[in-house]
Amino acid sequence: MAQVRGPVLVPGDDGYDAERSGFQLARQHRPAVIVGARCAEDVVAAVRFARAQGLPVAVQATGHGLSAATDGGLLISTRRMAGVRVDAAAGTARVEAGAVWGQVVEAAAPYGLAPLNGSSPGVGVISYTLGGGVGVLARTYGFAADQVRSVDLVTADARELRVTAERDPELFRALLGGGHGLGVVTAMEFGLVPVARLYGGQLVFGGEQIDEALAAYLHWTGTVPDELTSSLALIVYPDLPQLPAALRGRYLAQIRIAYTGSVEEGERLVAPLRAVGPRVSDDLREMPYAESHTIHRDPADPHAYDGDNALLSGLDAAALRRVAALTGPAAPVMCVVQLNHLGGAMAKGGAKGSATGGVSTDAPAGAPAGSVGHRDARYALRVLSPLTGAVAGDGPGGAEAAAALADVRALHAEALAAVAPWRLGRSVNFLFGGHGDRPDADEVARSVHAPEEHRQLAALKAQHDPENVFRFHPAAATTDRAAAAAALPAPGRGNSPDIRPADRP
Repeated sequence: MAQVRGPVLVPGDDGYDAERSGFQLARQHRPAVIVGARCAEDVVAAVRFARAQGLPVAVQATGHGLSAATDGGLLISTRRMAGVRVDAAAGTARVEAGAVWGQVVEAAAPYGLAPLNGSSPGVGVISYTLGGGVGVLARTYGFAADQVRSVDLVTADARELRVTAERDPELFRALLGGGHGLGVVTAMEFGLVPVARLYGGQLVFGGEQIDEALAAYLHWTGTVPDELTSSLALIVYPDLPQLPAALRGRYLAQIRIAYTGSVEEGERLVAPLRAVGPRVSDDLREMPYAESHTIHRDPADPHAYDGDNALLSGLDAAALRRVAALTGPAAPVMCVVQLNHLGGAMAKGGAKGSATGGVSTDAPAGAPAGSVGHRDARYALRVLSPLTGAVAGDGPGGAEAAAALADVRALHAEALAAVAPWRLGRSVNFLFGGHGDRPDADEVARSVHAPEEHRQLAALKAQHDPENVFRFHPAAATTDRAAAAAALPAPGRGNSPDIRPADRP
């Protein structure tokens, strides 16, 4: 009988619903068993139990990236594994599976160091990094995956591995950009970068200036240095009394800026954007890096949403105006559109390196350490819609909910069709909603990498998880998922272990 330090929960237990819930409320796990892991040994026990019982395994820390939910499998909840340790001399951080970026930013700041975190402090470090990780400093230092030194992994056959570029370069590379579905990451070590402050904030323009702001932003992104990372968001704010008066009922374009150079040079660089005209707000300023989350001001409260994205080789103002027209105030559902300016160090494999000189890898200097797809993309365009009513629940919701979700996805598809001439594929980090449950789930998985890269990753998936134990992520799709599922042992076959908390007899 296996004992684990964390709780073991089944439907009907106190705490079951809270444990399975995450940030994404549109689709939630409904597992037969939840193991609230406190350590790597708990993860090993959970995987071993799941295999013996013929259960597929899902993993959740914060639930931001949930796009395929288990119904009857085993869920490993890693939120209790939240340790963060910074080695200032080495310029590295080691984090456990449930750590979030806000913890790492806080731990690194006293040493004048920063991680390659995303815009939201509440997002989990591990899943974000396995998907590549497009962060606040992405054009300057590359993807978060480019700074990883080692990955602690529990495999589909319940073995513990420490994966590095030296020990297993093929698996190491696959994990960093294609790692969902290759095992359960219990800890990760990565390099930090020497950034203590930056010049950043938002320029916000009203709806009457949207077209000019879009054209100015696109032109401007072709002129700025790698030290400047930015994005543009288009949002129709609902007319709700709890919103600030400046936002209520307005259609706004927000240009978000993060520049690692001087304030004086930052002011010079943004002058062409300010020339668009009067701003609804303009809070560009020098800030400690610990305040970088205030640049994007992502929502902190869990909610239901669905969305899609496209990685683009280029873009023109007419196509972007078409996206804005489809998703703006006249759209049948609320849409949030975001355009990220990519390139810089992301295209070069994180060439600037970390605080101590770069990632630990055998690859040539400047070569990508991981398998992040479509590094040559110049932009990432994503469209997201909040969901309400029956379509926002985690149950089946009926025909009405299905039709409502189909309408949302049809609108997103139409908006992304406007940029089809430049489309390279998708970013796995921005697959919002139930992509793993879509009829085109295999096409979604193939879009994350170029065809040859996808074939290589699928072969590694088949090698390391031939029974597709870890199947609950769209990028983890295999060429024959039905056959892989059938390969799992039948429940109770053979010598099946039990699993229970250590304090329960």
